[in-house]
Amino acid sequence: MQTLAVDIASTFVDDAAALISGFGRTILRAAMAPIDRIANACDIAGVLAERRATFQMWRANRARTRHTGRRASVLNRLNPFRHLAHLT
Repeated sequence: MQTLAVDIASTFVDDAAALISGFGRTILRAAMAPIDRIANACDIAGVLAERRATFQMWRANRARTRHTGRRASVLNRLNPFRHLAHLT
C-alpha cells in the first residue's frame, strides 16, 4: 500500500512539474515572439537557420546516446531558460 501511495505522489509531482514547465514555456515563447520575428527578418546570411539545424542535429544525437534510466532533476525541468542553454 505504501508503494501505491508513493507512486501516486510522485506521479502528481511529475505532472505538476510538467504543467508548470509548460506554462513557463508558453509565457516565454509569447514574450520572445517579437524578438524572434525581428531576428529572422534581419538574418540575411542564413546564420540563424544554420544554428537551428545544428542544434536540432545535436539534440537528436544526444537523445539517441542518452542513458534511458537517467532522469533530469526537478530543478532542471522547471528552469524556464533551459532551452536557451545552447546559446553562447
